[in-house]
Amino acid sequence: MAKNLLIVESPAKAKTIERILGEDFEVKSCYGHIRDLERADMGIDLNNKYKPRYIVPEDKQKVVKELKSLAKKSGEVWLATDEDREGEAISWHLCEVLGLDPKITKRIVFHEITKPAIESAVKKPRTVDMNLVNAQQARRILDRIVGFELSPVLWRKMSMKNNLSAGRVQSVAVRIIAEREREINAFLPQSTFRIEASFSSKDISGKSVVFSAEGKKYAEESGAEKFLQTCLNAKYTVTDIQVKPGKKSPAAPFTTSTLQQEASRKLGYGVSRTMLLAQKLYESGKITYMRTDSVSLSETAMENLQSEINSKFGNKYYQKRAFKNKNENAQEAHEAIRPTYMENMSVEDADCRRLYELIWKRTMASQMSDAELEKTTALIQISTNKEELKASGEVLKFDGFLKVYREDRDDDDISEEENLEGMLPPLSVHQQLTLLEMRATERFSRPLPRYTEASLVKKLEELGIGRPSTYAPTISTILKRGYVEKRDKEGVIRNFRILKLKENKISKISEQETTGAEKSKLFPTDLGLVVTDFLKQYFDDIMDYNFTARIEAEFDEVASGKIEWNNMIDDFYIPFKKDVDNTIEKAERISGERELGIDPVSGKKLIVRMGRYGPMAQIGEQNDEEKPRFAKLKNTQSIETINLEDALELFKLPRNLGPFEGSDLTVSIGRFGPYIAHDKKFYSLGKEFDPYTIGLDEATPIVVEKRAAKEQRTIKVFEKEKIQLLRGPYGPYIKQGLRNYKIPKEKQENVETLELPEIKAIIEEVKANPPKRVPKKKKSS
Repeated sequence: MAKNLLIVESPAKAKTIERILGEDFEVKSCYGHIRDLERADMGIDLNNKYKPRYIVPEDKQKVVKELKSLAKKSGEVWLATDEDREGEAISWHLCEVLGLDPKITKRIVFHEITKPAIESAVKKPRTVDMNLVNAQQARRILDRIVGFELSPVLWRKMSMKNNLSAGRVQSVAVRIIAEREREINAFLPQSTFRIEASFSSKDISGKSVVFSAEGKKYAEESGAEKFLQTCLNAKYTVTDIQVKPGKKSPAAPFTTSTLQQEASRKLGYGVSRTMLLAQKLYESGKITYMRTDSVSLSETAMENLQSEINSKFGNKYYQKRAFKNKNENAQEAHEAIRPTYMENMSVEDADCRRLYELIWKRTMASQMSDAELEKTTALIQISTNKEELKASGEVLKFDGFLKVYREDRDDDDISEEENLEGMLPPLSVHQQLTLLEMRATERFSRPLPRYTEASLVKKLEELGIGRPSTYAPTISTILKRGYVEKRDKEGVIRNFRILKLKENKISKISEQETTGAEKSKLFPTDLGLVVTDFLKQYFDDIMDYNFTARIEAEFDEVASGKIEWNNMIDDFYIPFKKDVDNTIEKAERISGERELGIDPVSGKKLIVRMGRYGPMAQIGEQNDEEKPRFAKLKNTQSIETINLEDALELFKLPRNLGPFEGSDLTVSIGRFGPYIAHDKKFYSLGKEFDPYTIGLDEATPIVVEKRAAKEQRTIKVFEKEKIQLLRGPYGPYIKQGLRNYKIPKEKQENVETLELPEIKAIIEEVKANPPKRVPKKKKSS
């Protein structure tokens, strides 16, 4: 009897499921999506209810051929792609390509790849849910329309070498980052003086313990100094003590978004890496489905958790909890991310281990008891001015879920007061305290921090933009397109003032701190800022947060069968197309130009703007008799914030470093970055060297080393024809100008004997029959 054929997206998932199902099933992978929209004319018939035209890409034809062959031989074809909309769409495409009827073809879904879950799914198959397919199709078609209509507008209105693109969600994500950057640049720190006193008191063993108490804040140094003067010769008495019980409750189990955020905070993982590892864990049967916005747990999982908590920690640590979703439309999957078997505290795979343990701890903690605290607040009166200081502390009475896990928070979620809380020694009302010192320390207000990948996901989720399956691709796209970059920022040294009352004397000191340092944050590029401004001006709907969130809600309505996908796209496309046509006709070209002042040497205007190869400074204008001069901005500079002085510095290139081997050695910046020029040859300069400060003694060894390496690579040079015969990491090749040409295998052995006519013939042959480009494989959805 022929086996049943069960099709999934990935080979790893196929192996795991085949082990579970045994001999009755042959499990094969389709390697993600097997069809996509044609490139020509968008791949959409705009005049026929947006009917999509799908093709099987070249890199998927072999897979499709194999699946067709297996489908003919098999007893019955089953579809077991992922349970979200992408997975549903892949199942439908498989039906279309393999000639299966989606109304009767068996489709199974499961939240985890375990024996009970798979066997249960096989007993209760369903058919393809066309509402989910249409929701995915609507998203794909709408995003294709926006990309294909909007991107050419940018090409016409901006002079950039690289192909610019715009997208429905990506453009809004860039806007979020751009607006935060501008808030930071416009922010003016305000200083205040915070009063903090250090006291000494005995603990229960009679040992002296130092603790802190807080007073008022003063806007001016004079006010803080006046307060300290009123504290001279003062006595400090405890006037009130309040002890209140408190508790902390655990966070809900992970959704896609919260897993990405916590993996970033605790493990330092980017969003893409987190999802890659989570997919690996899911496909190997270690965790439940990793693209979900649900926080609920199945009854089986809850029972399993109760058993594990009771056996590991005792009954008092267990507390059953049912978490509710903030998002009413949470339906990408029906369960939170959790381990499939809670008794497995870790996994063997070294890459996945840290992420798995994070998921295990979070899931475990979600069903554990509250942590019980005792919060103490003591008021301390100053005898000379009747002002009060407040000392706060807390003691952990019962650790509860904290025994396993504590959730981290972003910088902007933690208050200054929380940082000051510690433990207090035993205190009593009317107790006289010994003042060690009192300080009025200057502190500065801070702007909100720049986004990390994870905090951007959090913001997108708060605004209702995107869904679990779209967060990682959105961030990857805006980084790849050059609208945003992820980098560190060095801090700057800042002075701050301290007034100190000690031993009944007031003194003033100045200290330094580093401020503004940031690590792995998202910065908008000048390109991102200019494109954002242009889109906001001419396509305010596309860039509006509420509008984008409403579109997401409409996709949800399509998925639940409440509205037709064609009508939804129609409502969007008709006004959008008018905006596109109007912008092409009326909008001026954009460059983000900003005038900085006058060049003192030439007396000409100095501007900064976007050029063909990125942000640049320009002295003079195109219609001047003398050609304008140009200089590329440094990676750390922006056309929005650079000043005249720093812009003038850029024109110090090219720099003549001095003579070397009878020729001048100069350094400059070109299209491909900094370089050294010597004897009509060019050598790239590494990132560790600054072209504005490098000296002759540093530059000459670079020339010698790179020249030697080039000579080793060079087989022959025909200078007149600008042709080189070179050795590369994959064998010998021909270079003419900036183009490389592969040498046929049969001629590679005696490459040294090749002469110019033969080399030219190879070049002509390659030009006539260019090698086919192999498309990159798409990741499985």
